Amino acid sequence: MLRTRIAVSVAAAAAGLAVLTACSGAETASQPVVAPAAAGGTGGGQAANGQVGNAAPASNEGKLVVADVADLGQVLTDQNGMTLYRFDKDTAKPPKSNCDGDCAKAWPPMLATGDVQVQGVDKNLVGKVTRSDGTEQITVGGWALYRYAKDTKPGDATGQGVSGAWYAANAKGGKSGQAAAGGTESGAVKLSASNIDGLGEAIVDQNGMTLYLFTKDTKKKASACNGDCAKTWPPVLSKGKVELQGIDSKLLGSIKRQDGTEQVTVGGWPVYNFSKDLKPGDANGMGVNGTWFVIEPNGCKVGTTPSTAANQAPAANSNTGSSNDTSGGTGTTY
Repeated sequence: MLRTRIAVSVAAAAAGLAVLTACSGAETASQPVVAPAAAGGTGGGQAANGQVGNAAPASNEGKLVVADVADLGQVLTDQNGMTLYRFDKDTAKPPKSNCDGDCAKAWPPMLATGDVQVQGVDKNLVGKVTRSDGTEQITVGGWALYRYAKDTKPGDATGQGVSGAWYAANAKGGKSGQAAAGGTESGAVKLSASNIDGLGEAIVDQNGMTLYLFTKDTKKKASACNGDCAKTWPPVLSKGKVELQGIDSKLLGSIKRQDGTEQVTVGGWPVYNFSKDLKPGDANGMGVNGTWFVIEPNGCKVGTTPSTAANQAPAANSNTGSSNDTSGGTGTTY
């Protein structure tokens, strides 16, 4: 998948540097750790609709997990780590699957054979829809979920974009990857200033999810969060044009990550989501381990500037959001 590097002019960078000096926080060198494995290619395949029953396997069904898949960010997977997809020709209101027969052989539906378990997914968004053959298929946000027959191992996402109708599903049932940015051009990222209860102004992404900075990163140079860390704190990647609302364009930049992807920076800080934030307005990552902080529209961590210091929430969430990453062999806790 093509990624467009963010162009920042020399003049703009110089102007942004003046803003950076207003932020506090130590800068440390990045640590060499294992980068996440890349996802599979962009495989082909054509969906066909028939009138007979589906050919989906029925064993070991019924668990939804949010996982990080390279190039796509966070997507829904099954209990075996296989990417789950949604079909644009289905409907969510009311939920209905329009993939049967040969289509269901290429895209086996994820069937519900009992209670659906979730990990990182809002249980209230999970449901079931009765298929044409009488089986029940799991839905998230009303959208029926499927696997792709050409995905052979966890992390594969070769069904992304097939026939212009199949996309990896995110934790809300929406489209991940190049189709995830609602209201912006394909592949775009949108960063906006938004008010977070108890914290004041913060940066959110195109889905309204809170963004964070990591004080162990090196500003404008490198990310120290890779491997398992990046699964807990998915980096905001630049897959195209970055749109800004309420944020000075002089603060926008990018860095290259260990896996070759481009990560968006604001005020020189690489920005991240937090996997345990489940809905817009959540800020469960604030203060985790004393190194993760919600980022303000001026590129500083929340509470650094006088305008937000009075509203800064205590770092009480640090006991609920920590994750251990030992991929670098150092036992570092993120």
